Amino acid sequence: MVDRADVLAARERIGGRLPRTPLLASRTIGAGLKCELFQRTGSFKARGALNKMATLTDEEKAVGVIAISAGNHAQAVAYAAAEQGVDALVVMWRTASEQKIAATIGYGAAVDLTALGPAEAFTRLDELLAETGRTLVHPFDDPIVIAGAGTVGLEIEEDEPDVDAVIVPVGGGGLVSGIVAAIGDRVRVIAVEPEQSTALYSALAAGAPVPVSPTSIADGLNAPFAGALPTEICRGIEHVLVTESEIEDAFRLLYSRAKLACEPAAAVGVAALLAGKVEARRPIVIVSGGNVAGSTASGILGRR
Repeated sequence: MVDRADVLAARERIGGRLPRTPLLASRTIGAGLKCELFQRTGSFKARGALNKMATLTDEEKAVGVIAISAGNHAQAVAYAAAEQGVDALVVMWRTASEQKIAATIGYGAAVDLTALGPAEAFTRLDELLAETGRTLVHPFDDPIVIAGAGTVGLEIEEDEPDVDAVIVPVGGGGLVSGIVAAIGDRVRVIAVEPEQSTALYSALAAGAPVPVSPTSIADGLNAPFAGALPTEICRGIEHVLVTESEIEDAFRLLYSRAKLACEPAAAVGVAALLAGKVEARRPIVIVSGGNVAGSTASGILGRR
């Protein structure tokens, strides 16, 4: 398991290498917005990747690391590996965002695009792990990565001590489980998933991770299953599902009123609030993911 002490240790390891992201108030939304889209590489993922890289042995650094991701974790691992002088290989899939693939390569990682989709990508990951002996930097089922993600919660606690609910968009469960570990004993943590991408919801209902076939426009949350560790950490937390139209409405509002050029995945928590699916006095919503393709943004903004 991961606890608050692990998250505090992660913050010490990360040190001053990452900026503290702003917490902006929005009267229109009725919440504070924790703007992780302004983090290095555009999402909270850099926190977990840097924490993991800081724990590698010299032997592991010499062999290199491997990761799997639709984009944001890919970029984070590429960035963190370059910071530590470690070779990185990232398994993506052919339908992933071209912008995110290009950015991952730009940060210095090699990208494997053999897989057609996320399910096949995990099979390809297993093959490459066996072939290369690289250390896996898992996007959401690694206690060190989860602890790094949990540092978001520490910043929220310090910047808004009166917060009564933290609303977290969820894919594989790494961020929400990190926040639960950091501050879940002090504040409500609410997981929000698209109705068309329910990896954690399905895992909690089944009592263990199960495969899903995600199709949400919030592609940053389209995990094919939830992590076993997040499933255990998140047992009993509040959970909300939002529709695709609710996500698009929230996306448009974040663009037009909050002036945040975010991804659809980053709008999922706001969608839950706007749809009246979460009630809180002083909520904070995580807005993470600033790597949206222009065609995706224009398509959503053009649908009203």
